[in-house]
Amino acid sequence: MFRRRSRADREFREAQRASQALLAYTALLPWPEVPATVPDFLPPEFRAPCRQDVSGFLMRWDLPLVIDGEVHECHCGAYRNWVVFNMCDDSVWLRCEAGHEAEETRLDTAWYNRNSGPVDHFHPTLEEGLRHLGH
Repeated sequence: MFRRRSRADREFREAQRASQALLAYTALLPWPEVPATVPDFLPPEFRAPCRQDVSGFLMRWDLPLVIDGEVHECHCGAYRNWVVFNMCDDSVWLRCEAGHEAEETRLDTAWYNRNSGPVDHFHPTLEEGLRHLGH
């Protein structure tokens, strides 16, 4: 009985040493290069077509919007509860609760597609879209 236990303990300690050696080896490996910009994950055939009666897609962004490590703030002081517009020309615009709108050049369609949910409504006018989002 004691022999089995000591053999099992020895095998367990050897497995621990092997895993610690593997962890030490992987810590020395270089991290893979990450591209600065991530391409849009949707192929063109799966993107929604841009129609003339809808100027773009919009979504709510209720949390503070962090861009390049900084919280984005409107000139009126608002920093949350945004409406984000993805326009047909691949530009992204932000609208605060006070109604101020500005293009955000640090965001693009790929960012919008990664962060938006599925499209649930098409709105013929901007006013109807804003009303649907509660603005």
